[in-house]
Amino acid sequence: MKKWLTVAASLVLAVSLGACGKSEDTLKVGATAVPHAEILEHLKPILAKEGVKLEVKVFNDYVLPNTQVAEKQLDANFFQHIPYLEQQNKERGLKLVEVTGVHIEPIGLYSRKVTKLDELKDGATIAVPNDPSNFSRALLLIAKAGLIQLKDGVGYSATEKDITQNAKNLTFKPLDAAMIPRSLDEVDAAVINTNYALAANLSPTKDALVLEDKDSPYVNILVSREDNKDSEALQKLAKALNSDEVKKFIQEKYGEAIVPAF
Repeated sequence: MKKWLTVAASLVLAVSLGACGKSEDTLKVGATAVPHAEILEHLKPILAKEGVKLEVKVFNDYVLPNTQVAEKQLDANFFQHIPYLEQQNKERGLKLVEVTGVHIEPIGLYSRKVTKLDELKDGATIAVPNDPSNFSRALLLIAKAGLIQLKDGVGYSATEKDITQNAKNLTFKPLDAAMIPRSLDEVDAAVINTNYALAANLSPTKDALVLEDKDSPYVNILVSREDNKDSEALQKLAKALNSDEVKKFIQEKYGEAIVPAF
């Protein structure tokens, strides 16, 4: 009897240890819907095989994903580029860090009222993102299109005060980036982030009047806190995001609208 109990206890212990060995790490990541959440959803089964249960929380704004990571409601987020992260860290006193770069989403200028840049009338209104980093990015794009000129060397911190020439007397209407596609009929043109353009069924390569170059420095990044950036689960996610599988998924699903940065 004693021998049987010993064997039974050993079996229970073995089963328990086996179950522990198969336990999953849960990783909660915030993302905007397209393409970030779609890329993460594609990785769920891949990460599951590596013992990571990926939970994706979709956001429609650019503020909450960062504050919720800082408050430890999320482990990480995937939606922003480095200039925006730096601006948010400074403005909101956050201490978030880059884990890895993933892709570039060339920002574009769109219109439902004109089909060519030279058709924009004098005094035309252009909607632009209202956060400082993307506002600067929009001005750089508009300058690239030849519609305005900016001070030499202004870099990625351009503001309206840095405009030195505005031949068409363009007016800029700052709006929340997520709202701009819905406001496209109310303005003459709009600078729209690619994730929101895709969500609004706009094709960056077909519909944009002008598009950022593919060598844009605005790489979209996976972001976490300093205290968890080196965790095993996050590093597995970072490796998966920089894999050939993700590169293939991006190229097949989004074509030239999104460019892998690895």
